[in-house]
Amino acid sequence: MSQPKYRYISADVRVLRLSYRDSTDAPPQDLAAILKSEPEGAFKSWAVIDVRDSDFAGGNIVGAANYPSESFLAEVDALVRRAENEGTLTADCALSQVRGPKAARRYAEAREFQLKDAAPAQEILVLRQGFEGFQSRYRDDKALVEKFNKFYHD
Repeated sequence: MSQPKYRYISADVRVLRLSYRDSTDAPPQDLAAILKSEPEGAFKSWAVIDVRDSDFAGGNIVGAANYPSESFLAEVDALVRRAENEGTLTADCALSQVRGPKAARRYAEAREFQLKDAAPAQEILVLRQGFEGFQSRYRDDKALVEKFNKFYHD
């Protein structure tokens, strides 16, 4: 069985992050800290891709790009080109149990196929507990969650 091409990251619990490319240790950080430290970094130094489908309505992580899981395979090559030079790419869905990890794996495979050895190092992460876990902690923080509508989540 091959090793996953992504790692999990928690919303606010410090976790050890590993680089997919060389599997070297990186300093512990969390997604909220990344977003707050580089608020203008979306698709410059980090990327969050949210693969929720119709459940994307009701709020999202600030700067997240919606790549619905139902059409992800058709869009993954364009995403690889768009996020080629990002240091970190984090995938999420509602709970990050199926769609988020699957998108992270497919993205990593497409990236490896397209860019081969020319690919700059990139951390590919999956948000532990997905958007539901993230919004339960940060729904009132406008720097982290946008377009939040509690009708969809409560």
